Amino acid sequence: MDKLMITAALVGAEVTREDTPHLPVTPEEIGIAAAEAHAAGAAIAHIHVRDADGKPSQDRELYRQAIEEIRKRCDIIVQVSTGGAVGMSAEERLQPVTLAPEMATLTTGSVNFGRDVFFNPPEMVERFAETMQQYGVRPEFEIFDVGMIDNALKLVKKGLVTGHLHFDFVMGVPGGIPATADHLLHLIRQLPEGATWTVAGIGRAQLPMSVLGIVLGGHVRVGLEDNIYYRKGELATNAQLVARVVRIARELGREIATPDEARMKLGIRR
Repeated sequence: MDKLMITAALVGAEVTREDTPHLPVTPEEIGIAAAEAHAAGAAIAHIHVRDADGKPSQDRELYRQAIEEIRKRCDIIVQVSTGGAVGMSAEERLQPVTLAPEMATLTTGSVNFGRDVFFNPPEMVERFAETMQQYGVRPEFEIFDVGMIDNALKLVKKGLVTGHLHFDFVMGVPGGIPATADHLLHLIRQLPEGATWTVAGIGRAQLPMSVLGIVLGGHVRVGLEDNIYYRKGELATNAQLVARVVRIARELGREIATPDEARMKLGIRR
């Protein structure tokens, strides 16, 4: 199997410092957390940013500072969020893409998100794809339900996404696709030949879905955005969650991709 690409989802928009003291909030803390995750084995850092009060933000300057702090410390691939937080406008959500990062998430449909709705109508999705293409950013299709795969492939047919196709299956969000082996296999079967995929299990599903990702030849996303516990009652750090996946993968005979090896696989030029 290909070497395993591990994504560390460091921050997110939902978790707070009240939930866990290990959450990185400032640009400097995000830079340190990314470097620690990289040292543990992560090839990609998926980042959100927070404002001075710790609230979710898509502010371009905060992203610039966070990316600068990461770059001072390691060569991990930086993947910015265009999801932001529920209720943000398209203009807000697109701000970090204008920094021309190596990667950005591209959610290809709307989904219930707990008691809220994560709103991504077709016109907005196309606009996001066009903007990523304009700035030379590699999209990661963020898939919360199976129909979003077909939506992503429609973007490819329209020429709005070119090059290597990479999908992230976010599984276990209340309102999205459940985190089960059957559902994961169904998602994989919908992908075109040559595409790569990552699985992100939410909450207690993070560890079992990570193991499935390893043995099925996919890739894995872990981190405090998706799950704050190492085991029941024991808070984790981002680096600990990455290190656990590395250890399991190596026990199963699967080697870990470096950032440059991941760049080659994903078709990203520095």
